[in-house]
Amino acid sequence: MKKLFFVAASLLLLLAVQAGEKSRGKVYLSVDMEGIWGIVYSDQTSAESPEYGPARKWMVEDVNAVIAGLLEAGATEIVVNDAHGSMRNILASDLNPRASLISGSPKPLTMMQGIDGSFEACLLIGYHAKAGTAWATLDHTISSSTVHAIRINGQEMPELGINGAIAGFFDVPVIMVSGDKEVCNQARLLLGQEVVTGAVKEAIGRHAAKLMPMGEARRMLQEGAKEAMLNRAAFKAFKFTPPFRFEVEFMNSGQADILELIPQVKRTDARTVAFTSNDYLEGFKLMRGLIVLASK
Repeated sequence: MKKLFFVAASLLLLLAVQAGEKSRGKVYLSVDMEGIWGIVYSDQTSAESPEYGPARKWMVEDVNAVIAGLLEAGATEIVVNDAHGSMRNILASDLNPRASLISGSPKPLTMMQGIDGSFEACLLIGYHAKAGTAWATLDHTISSSTVHAIRINGQEMPELGINGAIAGFFDVPVIMVSGDKEVCNQARLLLGQEVVTGAVKEAIGRHAAKLMPMGEARRMLQEGAKEAMLNRAAFKAFKFTPPFRFEVEFMNSGQADILELIPQVKRTDARTVAFTSNDYLEGFKLMRGLIVLASK
């Protein structure tokens, strides 16, 4: 009897997720690294550097501050996706035990792996500004060595917009973004002034920043997450209007040479390729595949 009950409950949960039914208090976190408190230089985000160890600790501490705020506001289930580089940066043993962790790569939805229609809210933690942003810590868009700009339906996008639209595909709103001052500005412009932001540092240049006092930064993240979670019903999902036109402008023409051989992809100038999709997730996956090919 218990086995039959478990099977029936599992089937009901699966059907609810497929129908896009929200699970009360279920929250998704996508966590990048460049926007984490204390990080100002690329060496700190690389496993080959001796500076990486302390940065991993700061990363999990930022995440735990956010989790604490979410739990205070009634979160019942929290899924954290490690979204930087190899995607195995967060120290699993130090993560709040109330949260589950998605770690490692490759993953089909990369920085947004695990998101679906059962979540009530999404938070983008430790994010950075788009490539070419002045006075922004480690600004780039997906790949600093490969991508000059990404445009969707004619608008240049930071990673927070590209990924926020994946959450929007499942009708999940982005309720909070943290990182430096400039990524927080970009979040408000793109997602709306109501989105909660947590600026843990203010860039002086690409590789220098003024950091908030550590304790204040963690309190701000905790309080911001609590506020966002308590007001989650007021947020709307971020979406583009179909059809979706993706344009990827690369750093040099050689990176675009091979991509025009792909039938769906058109070369629009020396460094740029474009394509259109009626399905945002399919378009996103093709875009990420093009970037991988161009980086070889």
